[in-house]
Amino acid sequence: MRPQLLRQALRATAARRTPAAAINAARPAILAPARASSINTGRFFTSTPVRAERDENDPDHDAASTTGKPGESGMHEGAFARTDETVRVEYPEEDQLPSSLPIQGRGGPHSLRTLAAFSMEDRVAVVTGGARGLGLVMAQALCTSGADVAIVDMNRDEAQKSAESLTQTFREENPGIEEDRIPRVTAHYCDVSSPTSVKECIKDVIKQHGKITNLVTSAGFTENYDAINYPHDRIQKLWGVNVDGTYLMSVEVAKHLMDRQAPGAIVFIGSMSGAIVNVPQPQAPYNAAKAAVRHLASSLAVEWAHAGIRVNVISPGYMLTALTKKILDDNPDLKHKWTSLIPQGKMGRPEDLMGAVTFLSSDASLYVTGADLRVDGGYTIT
Repeated sequence: MRPQLLRQALRATAARRTPAAAINAARPAILAPARASSINTGRFFTSTPVRAERDENDPDHDAASTTGKPGESGMHEGAFARTDETVRVEYPEEDQLPSSLPIQGRGGPHSLRTLAAFSMEDRVAVVTGGARGLGLVMAQALCTSGADVAIVDMNRDEAQKSAESLTQTFREENPGIEEDRIPRVTAHYCDVSSPTSVKECIKDVIKQHGKITNLVTSAGFTENYDAINYPHDRIQKLWGVNVDGTYLMSVEVAKHLMDRQAPGAIVFIGSMSGAIVNVPQPQAPYNAAKAAVRHLASSLAVEWAHAGIRVNVISPGYMLTALTKKILDDNPDLKHKWTSLIPQGKMGRPEDLMGAVTFLSSDASLYVTGADLRVDGGYTIT
């Protein structure tokens, strides 16, 4: 018999021979069991938290501490760290959304030296929500870098108009370029919250382009309601586009890449709201949705790494899009509150995302996956 087993057997035998009364007698009185037949091995202790007494000679400091009553030190308490339920913004209907135009002066030939790894030549990128706003600008960034692009949007006509504008802008900024070097930009309808619509859309893109190598999920929207009064059907719609749409599109593109045994890059457009709580506007469901997108990227990055598929997130801060301008026109105080909380003191512009999306979509970021690239002027680090 092994020495360790022998020692265990001897201890067990000794324990059986020791009367319970002897064990109880050896204990302090406070640890005596309630019943003589049971052995209580727990530790007894008491703790009575006591609030520190207020210092009558220093009332101002006490009023600003937890010994003070709410509001005792002034109405400023929590003023810059709370939401305001009076701020309410509904996302506009499709026919009320403002159109967007491609950025001018960001493309064309140049003699500046840069890494060839940033090139998107021979790539086909799908950009959801690409007909307007941030999606259109990121689609343009990929076109400018050499990729063919499939603009996917709920509004097929707006997507077609944007596709034609991108092609025209590229021609104007690259005079004399050979026709076969002009990026091919196509428009496709999709309700990203519908599995059937997503499958049909991906089939259509592959039919027209032959393959997909990249995905940018820019389809999404935000609204401002306090949580108690947020209509449930609107929450479902918001999560359907922001979360379900991101998941469904990425899964279909990943299937295609795996079937081709080809590597690829997927970029989710999240938000700094996935990591912080915006103030003063209440938007709990949107914040939760973007937090889900952020962690979904991390999870899929691990799950698909074996197939050479990278999944990353860009989390923009406050961006001055056409829709944001409309919101600020209706709520002028918001601009001052937002910019006062940004270390750089300014909102970003859509073109500030062009470099970020090109980096994460190209071979310049081959060893980057599961990352959250925040483009927020420093908002989330304060």
